[in-house]
Amino acid sequence: MRDNGDDIVGPGRPSRLTELVDWSEAERPTTPQDVGPVPDPAPVDEFAFARRQFRMLLGEFRRAAVLVPLDAAGDLWSADQGGVRWICAFSDEEALARFAGVRGDAGREWVYRTVLGARLLDVMVPLLPGPAGVALDAGGEGGVLFPPVAGIVPDAVAVDLGGTR
Repeated sequence: MRDNGDDIVGPGRPSRLTELVDWSEAERPTTPQDVGPVPDPAPVDEFAFARRQFRMLLGEFRRAAVLVPLDAAGDLWSADQGGVRWICAFSDEEALARFAGVRGDAGREWVYRTVLGARLLDVMVPLLPGPAGVALDAGGEGGVLFPPVAGIVPDAVAVDLGGTR
């Protein structure tokens, strides 16, 4: 008998699945040694994995339109930290609102521009004096820094390559 192309097991005819699970007691493995050696899993290079993850995140950021608040003069809002000027960018209005709340500025209106991440890194960072990078979603969980190093910003302004302005 067939049902949608599958054999139907009739009375007295065992399923082929029972061959896989119906081991006799003598055949059933009882210890890990009876199963045989289990190969060690391949070692994971965690540093290489993290670098790949960061490269993927950087690629997503470069293609994304992010929100950059404007300061009182109408320039892209940035902050100095550790000798680096950070352009503050946000993935969405909720991230910007969280940042405003952390700063105690949730009650004021935040004027912002939408800018491609690639434009921030390739055009805006080189315009700033001294080392500069981009801080994405600062003040919240999952924030990311894109520092002024080779592979992230243009080589001419990458601090690890001796870039100067």
